[in-house]
Amino acid sequence: MPWPEPTTLRGQHATLEPLTLARHDELAEALRDGELWNLWYTFIPTPDKLAADIEKKLDQQRKGTMLPFAVIDAATGKAVGITTYMNIEAEARRVEIGSTWYRKSVQRTPLNTECKLLLLTHAFESLDCMAVEFRTHFFNHLSRRAIERLGAKLDGILRNHRRSSDGTLRDTAVYSIIASEWPTVRSHLRHQLATRER
Repeated sequence: MPWPEPTTLRGQHATLEPLTLARHDELAEALRDGELWNLWYTFIPTPDKLAADIEKKLDQQRKGTMLPFAVIDAATGKAVGITTYMNIEAEARRVEIGSTWYRKSVQRTPLNTECKLLLLTHAFESLDCMAVEFRTHFFNHLSRRAIERLGAKLDGILRNHRRSSDGTLRDTAVYSIIASEWPTVRSHLRHQLATRER
């Protein structure tokens, strides 16, 4: 049996459902909101390459290294992005939350905070993870600040870790939340969500 198994996570603002090609057209529309693929420090597909990207994620799911979700906006019922558990280490009970993107119109809204809360709650309380990782480009300052606001701590920088889509070498900032920190992080995220909902 795979670990973790595909599941649906439901919140007030968002539902995370197992990713399938059925949401392709909605996700392609979401990509066009802000032309997300133009961010040089990310690996976001263009709309014409989205189907291949979804297939690649589903192949990684079959291999047990990724569990991808479509992010559904509760207000519209439409897919507005993708997020995943990736670099899954079943034996060590570790996952990374990554390959995440949202259409521009829902960025920096309660939806994003709730998605992270849903994923972290499932990781620590259902999957019994020892640690959850986040990785991002050293120069992706918006992403780094967002990860730090979650309560994750910087583990270090992997220098010349991989090549970016424009051919430049990427330094990767690695963050994590460990199981002993989860109760405090959970309280912090719940407070953040309650504050943003007012």
